[in-house]
Amino acid sequence: MDIARPYDTADREACLALFDSNTPRFFDPSERADFERFLDEMRWPYQVIARDGRIVACGGHAMEADGKTVALCWGMVEQGLHGQGLGRRLTEARLAAARAEPGATGARLNTGTLTTGFYERFGFVVERVVKDGYAPGSDQHDMTLSF
Repeated sequence: MDIARPYDTADREACLALFDSNTPRFFDPSERADFERFLDEMRWPYQVIARDGRIVACGGHAMEADGKTVALCWGMVEQGLHGQGLGRRLTEARLAAARAEPGATGARLNTGTLTTGFYERFGFVVERVVKDGYAPGSDQHDMTLSF
């Protein structure tokens, strides 16, 4: 059974293992330090999904300075569990939390080439592509969704 719950500092290593399982296909190794810093500073709502007590997915959201846009941040599913609905469940939960933010009128995220189609199924549209935005050979796709 999968259980969604808020992130706890005890989940740090498990979340880093999720990142590592998705490197280099979905994340460039150079991004790991940013993810570590994000986990260590944890200023925004972040959640994990546990299966049989093991963290299998994580992701969060943050209200932007404009008070209207919610950014989805650092969402990932254990590489070997892709295609089992965990990413959909995680994204639906993050979007529900984003819509519940007072004043929120939309969401944004940036993602790589391989995952744009996944987010398009939720209604996100690509607004901009930054060539080599994450690292050489790893383009960044900025996507938005209006509520």
